[in-house]
Amino acid sequence: MAVTVETLEKLERKMTLTLPVSAIQSEVDSRLKRMARTVKMDGFRPGKVPMNVVAQRYGYSVHYEVMNDKVGEAFSQAANEAKLRVAGQPRISEKEGAPEGELAFDAVFEVYPEVKIGDLANAEVEKLTSEVSDEAIDKTVDILRKQRRTFAQRAMDAAVQDGDRATIDFEGKIDGETFAGGKAEAFQFLVGEGQMLKEFEDAVRGMKSGESKTFPLSFPADYHGKDVAGKQADFLVTVKKIEAAHLPEVNEALAKSLGIADASVEGLRADIKKNLEREVKFRLLARNKNAVMDALVANSELDVPQAIVQAELDRMVEGARADLKQRGIKDADKAPIPDDIFRPQAEKRVRLGLVVAELTRANNLFPTNEQIKAHVQELASSYEKPEDVVRWYFGDEKRMAEVESVVIENNVTDFVMGKAKVVQKTVAFDELMAQN
Repeated sequence: MAVTVETLEKLERKMTLTLPVSAIQSEVDSRLKRMARTVKMDGFRPGKVPMNVVAQRYGYSVHYEVMNDKVGEAFSQAANEAKLRVAGQPRISEKEGAPEGELAFDAVFEVYPEVKIGDLANAEVEKLTSEVSDEAIDKTVDILRKQRRTFAQRAMDAAVQDGDRATIDFEGKIDGETFAGGKAEAFQFLVGEGQMLKEFEDAVRGMKSGESKTFPLSFPADYHGKDVAGKQADFLVTVKKIEAAHLPEVNEALAKSLGIADASVEGLRADIKKNLEREVKFRLLARNKNAVMDALVANSELDVPQAIVQAELDRMVEGARADLKQRGIKDADKAPIPDDIFRPQAEKRVRLGLVVAELTRANNLFPTNEQIKAHVQELASSYEKPEDVVRWYFGDEKRMAEVESVVIENNVTDFVMGKAKVVQKTVAFDELMAQN
């Protein structure tokens, strides 16, 4: 088999393959003979169908399969002999003008790039730190109390105040017409917790049971209901019932109701602190990892194979369709989603993946079995039965591959942090927790 390889541009290559017609025909004949032993056709006993009939019925499809197989094998063999790292699938087309007795094919493909990573000592990375304060624990305790609050009806002459649960009837009109979603009866909401627009809450606050009020309300321009966004409505509200909230005391009973092993206030706060510290650790790791990856890509030079980018785009589009389907969108699998909206993200992912792979290979940052096991155990530690979660991870190759990828990223993060100029920055607990 003769092979030539031509560089087109950057990562694109063209390989010309030639195959003897006799080798293809020989394989076609061999497959047809094997098929003739078992093929069933009307008017013939199994295995007794004449070869010329089998060839007439199946010859074209078998010839097509053999051509694909032989060209694919030839391409793989030639790429290996030329020590080419092929990125994605080649585009193969038959070439005219081949010598007699031979078939020629052109295979156009991309190769993986050379990745040049600069001196990491010149890279600057911001490393965030944060602490779980007593104030953060107090806020979490308050959230837990609110989740377990009870309500009792206020006296008829009592006014609505923040923290109350108000039951109301309301009707909103724009230009004198009731709009979709603008009318409800026996509607309940918690006053002062942002469940309704501020103008609506301000109007209800201070009203008493049985009282009605009309007031104007301006919908924000970015309101999720596009039919009313930026418009002004007139609302009629009638308060039907007002209920005051009762929050449970911070005591042993609350700790026990939350399933705290040490059913005491101290045990409750210690458990909250432990959980918050775990969440802070993962968030800091994610933020610091992103900073490292950005610095790593900025400090690297490479061309990105468009075949790999396209494969990533296809995965992202399919992921978007799957998300639409999960949300109940009809015919989500046929939704026209232009892949260009994902292109910058896809290119960034591919670029980062190539850089991380090169750094991992060059510095032997592959995860050890001990690292993988430790990471799985840490993931499982927040569950009620961590041993079941550990088995769940180790019982599936795909999940374990994801764990391995995360551990590699952690190793890369530690490696870069050890080389780069690290700028320490303390971030407030609330700021860290507010960001996704």
